[in-house]
Amino acid sequence: MRLLADTHVLLWALNAPDRLSKDAREALIDEENVVSISVVSLWEIAIKVSIGRLQLAPDWLSMIEDGRRALGARWLRLETAHCERVASLSWHHRDPFDRMLAAQAVCEGLTLISRDRVLAAYPTPVLW
Repeated sequence: MRLLADTHVLLWALNAPDRLSKDAREALIDEENVVSISVVSLWEIAIKVSIGRLQLAPDWLSMIEDGRRALGARWLRLETAHCERVASLSWHHRDPFDRMLAAQAVCEGLTLISRDRVLAAYPTPVLW
């Protein structure tokens, strides 16, 4: 299975894996799965850290990079096709980060790992 971890899934996988569902935990550690983490999640984390909505250590980027490697995940870059797809998505979700993750998942044929049930309204599978 080809997966895209939502931002909260990434953070929980690194800091609080017990918050993940059993299916999400198993999917992340299954070596047959290809796990992606979007650079959009880095952008979301950086904004939340900068406005005080997320408390992480000053070396949070190193922590995320180490965690990504430990998960065997790859970075998913932001492409122009992803931006174009966002423009055509229905407004089920108002969060710009989640909308972009949904667009990336649709464009790349990925299954989103997320507890956010609203994402299931988009034309991509969601695992939780």
